[in-house]
Amino acid sequence: MDDTRSVTSGSAGGGVSGEAPPRVSGDGGTTSLVAGTTFCLSAAGGDVVPGGVQGLFVDDTRVVSGWRLWIDGAPVEPLGVLEAERYRATFVGRAPPRRGRADATLLIQRSRTVGDGMVEELCIRNLAAEAAGLTVELEVEADFADLFEVKESRVDTRPRIALEDEEHAVTFVLASSPHRSRMRVIGAGEPATTGATFRHTVLVPGRATWTTRWSVGVALGPQDTLPAADEGFPEGEAARRMARWRLSAPVAETPRPGLETTLRTSSEDLGALQIGDPAHPDRRVVAAGAPWFMALFGRDSLITSFMALPLDQELALGTLRMLADLQGDRVEPLTEEEPGRIVHEVRCGREGSVSRVGSSAYYGTVDATPLFVVLLGELHRWGLAGAELRELLPAADRAMAWVQRYGDRDGDGFVEYRRASDRGLVNQGWKDSFDGVTTASGRIAEPPIALAEVQGYVYAAHLARAELAEAMDDPGTAADHRGRAEVLRERFDERFWLPDRGWYAMALDGEKRPVDALTSNIGHCLWSGIVPPERASRVAGHLVGETMWTGFGVRTLASDMGAYNPMGYHTGSVWPHDNALLAAGLMRYGHVPEAQKVALGILDAARAFGGRLPELFCGFDRDEFPAPVPYPTSCSPQAWAAATPVSLLQTLLRFHPDLRCGRLGFEPALPPAMLPFRVGNLSLAGARLELEVDRDGWDVHGLPPHVAPTPTPPGRS
Repeated sequence: MDDTRSVTSGSAGGGVSGEAPPRVSGDGGTTSLVAGTTFCLSAAGGDVVPGGVQGLFVDDTRVVSGWRLWIDGAPVEPLGVLEAERYRATFVGRAPPRRGRADATLLIQRSRTVGDGMVEELCIRNLAAEAAGLTVELEVEADFADLFEVKESRVDTRPRIALEDEEHAVTFVLASSPHRSRMRVIGAGEPATTGATFRHTVLVPGRATWTTRWSVGVALGPQDTLPAADEGFPEGEAARRMARWRLSAPVAETPRPGLETTLRTSSEDLGALQIGDPAHPDRRVVAAGAPWFMALFGRDSLITSFMALPLDQELALGTLRMLADLQGDRVEPLTEEEPGRIVHEVRCGREGSVSRVGSSAYYGTVDATPLFVVLLGELHRWGLAGAELRELLPAADRAMAWVQRYGDRDGDGFVEYRRASDRGLVNQGWKDSFDGVTTASGRIAEPPIALAEVQGYVYAAHLARAELAEAMDDPGTAADHRGRAEVLRERFDERFWLPDRGWYAMALDGEKRPVDALTSNIGHCLWSGIVPPERASRVAGHLVGETMWTGFGVRTLASDMGAYNPMGYHTGSVWPHDNALLAAGLMRYGHVPEAQKVALGILDAARAFGGRLPELFCGFDRDEFPAPVPYPTSCSPQAWAAATPVSLLQTLLRFHPDLRCGRLGFEPALPPAMLPFRVGNLSLAGARLELEVDRDGWDVHGLPPHVAPTPTPPGRS
């Protein structure tokens, strides 16, 4: 398989390397370009077709809803898409044949870049000897629709956009906006403008080219100003961010087909999905996924940055700082904000302030708050400085206070959820669809619901807080949290274990009855360590057993459950990030063959998808379909999925730093097909490591002087 990737969704190209040529795709799908909170969805030919979901989106607002190119009144015929970067692509097409000719002689190249707006450069090549006279028109439309209006097909089609004509430019103004949102399109050269159409009448000599350019500037907020006509190229920050990210990215070598491509693609996608904090430009976090979730999501950003620690620890630090700044400080039922609670989702668009919750921040998640403390504890193991730990420790204590006061609403020792109003999410764990929590018979569980994996996250949060207390020479706090963790573990095993089934209940429902379906959630319980060792073998057996295992990964719900649907969002599909945590849990308890099986299955799926794992795929058996069946509305690229190969590799390497005590746990368990294996430029505490593994052993180069490699301790695999 070559080391290239097409930007067009649905293709099977691989990942982009620094040296590989871009690949051309001509499959007619939707093309996505992403740069932070700006993204563009278009047809494969480059046009943004009005009336659907396509457009240029900036900060959760669609600013361009139509962008169509006409040559002599006819659309361009697409030939292919050539991607140079995640934020830049060239659309290659041809104009209809000239009068009297059988073949087309005008090649059309549209080079598009997104960033702080958009720039498109048009190049028309005349391949004939005779000069060609033609009319070039670009028709532009704008609607300033909120992202959710677009996604849910409820855009207001009534005229409400004012046009302001300028020389060689047109500005679209949303007069009803309190901030008078604006979007300006500037045409290069001497275009004639009629309303929102730019028109050139040109003569292209034989064997020659003609070029022009259009730029889009956006001002949505009260302090925003439209960029001047000669102001910089929009790709600037995106290009700089990706260049920095690539310099720090590890490089892997392995004979396993497709794995190098998958790891490169994952790294590139994690770089493209990063967004900044305008108030703190040095902070970086990962958006949940393109196209619809280019925003901060508490759970997604925490888990992604945890799984991506081998690539970059600064991503985790930026995530923790931003979430700490947004941590709840009052009780607000509509947004479900509560003191100490970590935010679920932050939006920038108009509906962020007028939609279901009346605020740009929504807090309806049950798991992000304990996961905040878990990530802080893990980052400390990776070498978080003392000053940064002291900065974030108060937020961790507020999070643990939320667990006790608001998370455990009825005082039974378990954290549960129930939405505060009909505007909130019904289910507030990671399986947040309406039917995400069901019994073995298929009955939907009634709230309040205490999820099994959430109890595991709380258990891990207590242990993490205990370790942090020990680092701060606070033995009393450490003992308190270790004691709470042990009580929770005993209570969890007592109430969630189903002895007649041999697995843990997915949850306890509002009547404290076990939700007895066999689900992948119990794999998260292995990951957190809440499962007693004597139960782990039976749990592992069920996870990779016939009803859960697809050949490409573990299903979210067993195939013999009442609600099973392999094409359901959370009812039988396969989620790569779910499998990454599950594999880490299996390895933690010493189930090496099972962990390898899961890792190899997901990596096989990644290869089938051209190196880029989607958010999820259908849960059909590999014996029935030899390639994974795509889920039609899966996000791609998606943060969890992009971090999955990195996490799986860490699991197989059993690579676990603990710089508190100068130790690097390292005891590789790579399958023979991956050997020999080498990875370089791996970041750890300011050092750059190189790991080498072959059939005869392993070696580590570049360790800081105070760190020594040791076998991975029990419970850290």
